[in-house]
Amino acid sequence: MTEGDGDSVDSWCQKPPSQAIIEAVAEAEGVSPEDVHPPTYDALHTVVDPQALDALFATRPDGAPRAGGDVSFLYCGYEVTVERDGSITLEESTDHAE
Repeated sequence: MTEGDGDSVDSWCQKPPSQAIIEAVAEAEGVSPEDVHPPTYDALHTVVDPQALDALFATRPDGAPRAGGDVSFLYCGYEVTVERDGSITLEESTDHAE
């Protein structure tokens, strides 16, 4: 993971997006991934279906990569964006009505 100017974190990895998101939030918050759980942090499944998210970005059954695309949502005070290439971007959210 690389940190930019302090308000975003980018990560590229081969792990499922649901796991990578938890790890990116943990790094941004300065905590262990095991600490990203209620009541301090929202459960990921309260904002997105983790299994559906992982399936959306998984390779096709024949091993071919998926076509382009990305998905963004608010989670734990961050706007999370998952890109087709597996990169995860966190940007601090200015929307306080999560």
